[in-house]
Amino acid sequence: MTPVTTSRPGTDVRTAVPLSGYTTLRLGGPATRFIEAKTARTVVDAVRAADEAGEPLLVLGGGSNVLVSDHGFNGTVVHVATKGMTEDCTTPGLVQLTAEAGENWDDVVAKTVAAGLGGLECLSGIPGLVGATPVQNVGAYGVEISEVLVSVDLLDRASGEVRTLTADQLGLAYRTSVLKGTDRAVVLRVRFELADTGLSMPIRYAELANTLGVVPGERVPVDRVRQSVLDLRRGKGMVLDEDDHDTWSAGSFFTNPVLPHDELQEALARIAAQVGADVRIPQYPADGGGKLSAAWLIERAGFAKGYPGPGNRVSLSHSHTLALTNRGDGTTADLLSLAREVRDGVHKVFGVQLEAEPVLVGVTL
Repeated sequence: MTPVTTSRPGTDVRTAVPLSGYTTLRLGGPATRFIEAKTARTVVDAVRAADEAGEPLLVLGGGSNVLVSDHGFNGTVVHVATKGMTEDCTTPGLVQLTAEAGENWDDVVAKTVAAGLGGLECLSGIPGLVGATPVQNVGAYGVEISEVLVSVDLLDRASGEVRTLTADQLGLAYRTSVLKGTDRAVVLRVRFELADTGLSMPIRYAELANTLGVVPGERVPVDRVRQSVLDLRRGKGMVLDEDDHDTWSAGSFFTNPVLPHDELQEALARIAAQVGADVRIPQYPADGGGKLSAAWLIERAGFAKGYPGPGNRVSLSHSHTLALTNRGDGTTADLLSLAREVRDGVHKVFGVQLEAEPVLVGVTL
């Protein structure tokens, strides 16, 4: 079916739009109806209209953390394309940044770094839009959104009202929030509190500290941190590049397993029995237990970088085993087949269950 376009101010409405053009995996079949929403008002109106009509609805941002069925989406897709940023000095030394949900995340980070604002620099190079960052409590290199988030404006779909929720009302935890895994609200804009010192958050991540040549806990000029983070991410195929299929991914496909203390000790014993008692097993503190490295488990279970999926159309990244990549002519079914093989392989060897990080639309793992 040939896409058909109609328009009104702030809105483009089309039919039969392939969603592969709107995801970083370049996967996904057509949407029955596709709305390009360029203002928050248009987002609200489009979502309310779909809800009132009882129509299936998918709100799509940058497509960097989503895997869509090859059959597409039989309903309305609202693509958030809102723009706008403002800065306000709240207290001496602090700036509140307000960004519309449709702003490109890394563009926002780059602008804060150029302005000498500290807080977001370790989150450089992460694909996607601003609106997704509080939903999954985006984090990297020792920093999470929860540390700088002030509040979000969102559309409560149950009541149809636009509300403001503070950070402590969002249930922020490792790669999650009360908004993740539910479609009951749509983020419209986000507020962050940043420091105007020109210095970064304390450097906590050992790999980044080593790259910068500093000790953990030290603060560094924000532009140095951003450049180092971008270099590290490029080395792992985690910075989007149209010409590099190793970056055609949804980022980390699996989250690092977080286990309660008792389960963690049992898991460590099983893993040690497989790899040897003298092998250091990466683990990190987490509330009530600990966190294991999914990438380490995947590699030790026999899935090396570049491990191929069906027909070599998909594979693990050649740079990082946590990323599942589309080699150019893959399908969602191909990627799911590879993901299941990796998940089941890790469970068979180590008895640890891996969970998918991307939002799955019309498919299950």
